[in-house]
Amino acid sequence: MDKGVYVLLIETKACTIKAGSLGSVFIRQGWHAYVGSALGTGGFARVQRHLNLNRNKDKNPRWHIDYLLLSPLCSVKNVYCIITDKRLECVVAAGIEGEEIPHFGSSDCSCKSHLFYFPDNPHKNLLASLNEISGQYKTEADPCTILSREILPGKGIV
Repeated sequence: MDKGVYVLLIETKACTIKAGSLGSVFIRQGWHAYVGSALGTGGFARVQRHLNLNRNKDKNPRWHIDYLLLSPLCSVKNVYCIITDKRLECVVAAGIEGEEIPHFGSSDCSCKSHLFYFPDNPHKNLLASLNEISGQYKTEADPCTILSREILPGKGIV
């Protein structure tokens, strides 16, 4: 099972969500990038869980991101995965230049946020940042491979 770090690129309409212990969070219309860890036992199966939740809206929320993914006003458009055994979730979050949504997804670390807002689609800049971070941590034993996949309505990952 591959493991590592992932980023969900989510297109949103303006909405307010109740995100568990965070309470009400206003989500602006535009694009949001969420950074998560896939180092647990399921590895990148967590990404598929997020995609299924966003598509089917059929599970109870477990993490902050679940509350956003359950909203009918958001849609995951792209997934980026860095295949690595290194704990790079906070490094990736620090390397994203979007506007931080305070405390979102970062209750288990000292980061300001793991969710970032962009008024326009940040795909190219986000991919460039991830490539730069991956390059800094690449070794022969751990090549920090990046995968980028678009999500199409009704078709899933392509």
